[in-house]
Amino acid sequence: MHDITNTSKRLNESLHLPVLVIIEPLLLPRTCILHVLRRELDELEILDMATVQGLDCTSARDVRLVMLSIADKPIGDPSVEDDLAFVAECCPNAATVVLSNHDDEPTVQAAMQRGVRGFLSTSLPIEIAIAGLRLVLVGGAYRPLPVAGMNRLPGFEPPDARGLAPAYLMNEGTRVAIDRSVTDLTPREQQVLAELELGLPNKLIAAKLGLSESTVKMHIQHIMRKCAAHNRTEAVLRWRGRLPAQSRDDDPGAALMPET
Repeated sequence: MHDITNTSKRLNESLHLPVLVIIEPLLLPRTCILHVLRRELDELEILDMATVQGLDCTSARDVRLVMLSIADKPIGDPSVEDDLAFVAECCPNAATVVLSNHDDEPTVQAAMQRGVRGFLSTSLPIEIAIAGLRLVLVGGAYRPLPVAGMNRLPGFEPPDARGLAPAYLMNEGTRVAIDRSVTDLTPREQQVLAELELGLPNKLIAAKLGLSESTVKMHIQHIMRKCAAHNRTEAVLRWRGRLPAQSRDDDPGAALMPET
């Protein structure tokens, strides 16, 4: 009786959690992704389904993110476009992340052009994929870095770096402030910031740059102060021009809150 009560309580609690949905036709990869995400994103309820039609049963749930696997299909494939439209209709408040076997620039640009907030290639390390999902969940966008010299799609200006605001959306005052902050950041701080843009946690940043975690935290504190940001996500958005620079004098009580 006690076990039944505990199970019922857990099920009831899960109904109130924000939801991430995995849509993958193949059972084995879908199950593997499900187990990994349930371990890494335990603050969410993770649901899995074979097709987008399963989203009909989530109308009463707080769906925050839908990860749609398209395998080898191009973004312009009618079935993919239909699936994206269905996701937008069923879960209007959810961000969409595409999981693809490709990572070429035209495919990535076409996905972002259709409102996709995250683009994950199946060739990514799992740590990067998880970090990309976390970035999308907090309101950012994730995409692979464009290849230098890659031709753009006709008539389409790609989002800057990882789907954040392109330069032409910044007003002159913001651009000047950002240009000035470039000279304020040390080379090491710029390296750390580049890893923050990928959504990496401090432990992975430290491993990649050969630093201690305490040193990484110190650099992040300096970056947030120089960007007038209260957290690492805000620092990245301000750096990329999506949020206007704000003097810390406007908020003297603001505290730096490094995240691990």
